[in-house]
Amino acid sequence: MVPRREDRQPLDRPARVLLIHGGLWDGLDAARFWHAPGVVAGLRRRGIEVDAPDRLARPADWTADALRLTPTRPVAVVGASNGCSVAVRLALTMPASVTRLVLAWPATAVDDPPTRALFAELGAGPAVVDALLAGETLRGTTDTELATLGMPVRVLPARYTSGRRSTRCWS
Repeated sequence: MVPRREDRQPLDRPARVLLIHGGLWDGLDAARFWHAPGVVAGLRRRGIEVDAPDRLARPADWTADALRLTPTRPVAVVGASNGCSVAVRLALTMPASVTRLVLAWPATAVDDPPTRALFAELGAGPAVVDALLAGETLRGTTDTELATLGMPVRVLPARYTSGRRSTRCWS
């Protein structure tokens, strides 16, 4: 059961946020994902220090992508789409660096022939495809690993209505 909005305990506003963009082997970058729609500018106007780096263009696995983004001091982490897998891997690998975690529109673990074929067409070898598509609820991690996260975690799932993406989210 989702708590009523008035019963939820708000978290203090973070002083520093690391934004991890979505995309996977498709050329998507932080400029298109976070800067162009105004997310970075909006957070900065509210006095929040924002880091929105580009992820690896063609990571061999989620850990390699996460370790490239290791913050120099504790930070709230927001992952979006496939960036959620990177954010969780960062939180699992470097828990002292992640004060809280927001997973926006997580990419679920789908391992099917069309997805495998797409990665193969892009030049990914079988071991890379296996590493990127492994997982249970979330790509790149097991549900047992998710249960060990020690920081506050919020999930904002994508919501679909009549085949069209809706902007309404709940936590």
